Amino acid sequence: MTDEPTIRRVALIRHADYHQQIDTPSALQPFPLTRRGERQAREGAEEVLMLCQAHGWQPASTVHASSLLRAWQTAQVMNEVMGDRTGREFSLMAHDALWERSLGSAANLTTAQIAEAVRHDPRVDFLPADWKSNSHFRLPLPGAESLMQAGQRVADFIASLPASPPAPASAPTSTPTSGATLTLVVGHGAALRHAAHLLGVLDFDQIAGLSMHHARPVVIEQTPSGSWRHVAGEWKVRQRHEPAQD
Repeated sequence: MTDEPTIRRVALIRHADYHQQIDTPSALQPFPLTRRGERQAREGAEEVLMLCQAHGWQPASTVHASSLLRAWQTAQVMNEVMGDRTGREFSLMAHDALWERSLGSAANLTTAQIAEAVRHDPRVDFLPADWKSNSHFRLPLPGAESLMQAGQRVADFIASLPASPPAPASAPTSTPTSGATLTLVVGHGAALRHAAHLLGVLDFDQIAGLSMHHARPVVIEQTPSGSWRHVAGEWKVRQRHEPAQD
């Protein structure tokens, strides 16, 4: 008798809207959600539950979130809504591994301040115009990462999550099954998109053309063969006039 195949199924969720400093590209800003962000988180939880009902899944009891406040707070609001709707208890685990790309010692400096610092740094000839969105560029500063390095960190975390049996083919789509688990991972848009690329879900050229809606799930799953695929939820498509900033 062979073991029942397992599937790792994950909802990638970008944090909701927060009080972000203007012209400050650092992901390490410590500010909370706006009222709009709190509303987005509640709506995102409702969308997760609707997807679960439609596909015969149930949300895992532990939600994983970046330890940065806006992601943690998004997950907390979503947990409260899901708990109210289902009568279940949801716990939250925070992880530094789910942070957005770190700018290291340039954390929370403005774009102009970063450019000025790099101008005086002899380790780099110039700061590329697309440095914020260039997947492979890393600021020559202690603790800084490239977007691809941040994506690898997040991809490794996702790949380490526990798997569960797939939903039985005969299960009615209106009834979640105990074995068909959807694990929520609340993080940051650029790191999540780069992680999706590194897992084989997105082509490299798609990274810049896509973004993520605040607090709305994009579901990916790893099949028994080991490959990952996009199965539910929508990426946000950037408009032609909208420059990629992450």
